[in-house]
Amino acid sequence: MPVFNHVGHCVTDLDRAQRFYVDLLGFTLDRSLKPPDDPSAKLLRLEPPLGMEARYLSRDGFVLELMAFSRPGTPRAERVVDQPGLTHMSFCVDDVAATVARVPDYGGEVLSDTDIGAAIFIRDPDGQLIELLPMSYRDWI
Repeated sequence: MPVFNHVGHCVTDLDRAQRFYVDLLGFTLDRSLKPPDDPSAKLLRLEPPLGMEARYLSRDGFVLELMAFSRPGTPRAERVVDQPGLTHMSFCVDDVAATVARVPDYGGEVLSDTDIGAAIFIRDPDGQLIELLPMSYRDWI
């Protein structure tokens, strides 16, 4: 039977992304690695040299792989949630308003027009859409 391993997230600045996810959202850094270009280039279907570095963060059994490359990739197009594929990550936090207030300090963006009182969307420093919910939402699921 398959088991969950991780979700990969390409970022432009590993230190900034790690700070966002660790200091703002409560992740823990588990490990860092710099895999060799070969076989990574083949696996990722990219032309070497990659100069990839990865950091694995975890929270509540969820593992997030932050990946950065030594060369710039294709500029990110803003996605909307009705496009096929993964749309967003969602996290419960102790205090939504307090977390939202700190988002800009960590390079993120608050999408204040999405605030419905019980939930709000933010973007991480690389534009990844994140939904913030109160801890009480966990009891609903």
